[in-house]
Parts: sequence; C-alpha cells; structure tokens
Amino acid sequence: MDFTAIAELTERLKAQVRRVVVGQEAAVEALLVALVGQGHILLEGPPGTAKTLLARTFAASLGLEFNRIQFTPDLLPGDLLGSNVFDFRSSTFQLTRGPIFTDFLLADEINRTPPKTQAALLQAMQERLVSLDGETHRLSDAFLVVATQNPIEHEGTYPLPEAQLDRFLLKVVLPYPDRQEELDIVGLHGERVAMPDLDSFGLEQLTDADGLAAMRASARRVELAPELVAYVVDLVRSTREHASVLHGGSPRAATMLAAASRALAALRGRGFVIPDDVQELAVPLLRHRLLLTAAAEVEGESTEAIVSDLVRNLPAPR
Repeated sequence: MDFTAIAELTERLKAQVRRVVVGQEAAVEALLVALVGQGHILLEGPPGTAKTLLARTFAASLGLEFNRIQFTPDLLPGDLLGSNVFDFRSSTFQLTRGPIFTDFLLADEINRTPPKTQAALLQAMQERLVSLDGETHRLSDAFLVVATQNPIEHEGTYPLPEAQLDRFLLKVVLPYPDRQEELDIVGLHGERVAMPDLDSFGLEQLTDADGLAAMRASARRVELAPELVAYVVDLVRSTREHASVLHGGSPRAATMLAAASRALAALRGRGFVIPDDVQELAVPLLRHRLLLTAAAEVEGESTEAIVSDLVRNLPAPR
C-alpha cells in the first residue's frame, strides 16, 4: 500500500470515528499509531470520557475479531487465557480458548484486577504467544490490546506492574471535554443512558486484517535517517540522566519510539520520518516508562513535564 493510500484511509477512519466519538483527537491519532506500529495502547481517564466507546468504534471500522474483557478484582489468569479441559468422550484434554484469542482485545478497566492477572498478559503482548500447561499457542498477527484504566487515585484500583507498563507502546490520558464538545456529546448521545448501538451510526468496515497488514508493511519501509536514529537514542538516554528520574527509558523504549515515528509518518502520507514525528510521540511513549525519585514526587514533578523539557532542550537534526 502506498503512502498516499494510507493517508486517505487514515482520514476516512478519523471521519468515521468522529460520527460516534466527539473530541479526543489525540487519542484517535494514538490509536492509529498503535494499530500501524503493531503496539498496544493504554487509555487513562476518569469514567465517562469515551475510552470504551472509542475502542469499540475502531474495532467496528477495521473488520477485526473483537473481544472485550471486563477486568474485576476476582478475575483469574485462566479466565483470560483459557484452560485445558478433560474430554471424557475422547479421553484427551481439549483447549478451551479464553477471550485473549482474538484480533482486537479491549482490556476494560485493567487496573481493577490484581497484578497476578494483569501479568497474564505479558507474554501475549510481547511475543503474541500464550503458554498453557507446557504448550505454546500463537495469537493472531493482528493481535492488539487496547487497555483502559481509571486514574490510580480512585478507590479499588491496582497500579500496573512496571514490566507490563513497558509493553504498552503509548499511554494516552483522556481529559474531560471542553464545554462545546460536551454540548455536542449531549446532543449526539443524550437520548440514551446505555452504551450506544454502533449499528445505528451506519459504520462501514473500511479495511480488514489484510489491509492492516499492508499498512504495517508500508510503515516498516519508512526511512529513518541515521541522524534521526541518533536523535531517538539520545532522547531516550537523556531520560536516564535526568536528576529527577530514578529509572529512565530502556533500549526497548528507543526501538518503540523509532517504530511509532515510522507509523506516524506513514499515516500522514510520508515515506520518511521528520523530527516533529519523534517530538510529538515522545510524551505518550515515555510518560509511563519513567520512575521518578522520591524527592521529585514530593516536589510534584511529572513525567510529562520532564519529557517535554528534554524534548525542548535536545537539539533536533535539521
């Protein structure tokens, strides 16, 4: 698929999402980057900010197999992965596949389940494999996790383990809408209390698994010049040297930033990355990978502000 066709499909996807979801443009762009960059995405925001609706609308537009898991405090790893069940008729164990065996997995309110169950996603997110009773099962090539969570200061939630946070390509914080957007939301959805029926919006399937694979293949061909490779690496390394950061971005963060920058360039119809692509993705890609010192937390510093400051101060290649 050429880059012009990718840009045209991107605009069609955005236009279709806008028919259902008002605002949240940054989240829409980030979801597209995650789709094309073969990464997973974490959407964080207070209840009622369209996290679940946004994920469902994307899945409906892509023609991918969709499963949703409502994460709860009593959810067990087997409820997510599945299990081998003994079949008395054949005297053999048969695999009962869990909801993780899909293309598009919505992990709804992922921080409401204990870390043991959250960790069941680690292998699937990194390797697209699931191990059950000594056997390894391959997931779909299109496998994508879109996780939602409420801010951790809300009651009844568990912070995600650092190892799992590092598996998410991007973390996007969804804010409350402004007044005009909220007026539009009430006008669009104000006649119902339940989640809207997407069929009523006349959504079309704009692509499929093969189309998504073609977009991903094109994104991998996007040129990343040597000076931009150095820029990506230096930006991630600078997070490890900041006085307020206890643990900075890992080498995985650098490879993910390069891949995400390629995906963003492809979505905008370009066959090459520019510094703006890297700078635009720096905060959503690094905000959840930095661990601040105790002193920085007491002072009220944020990872977003630190990354933004590093981007401003690091000279970009011309």
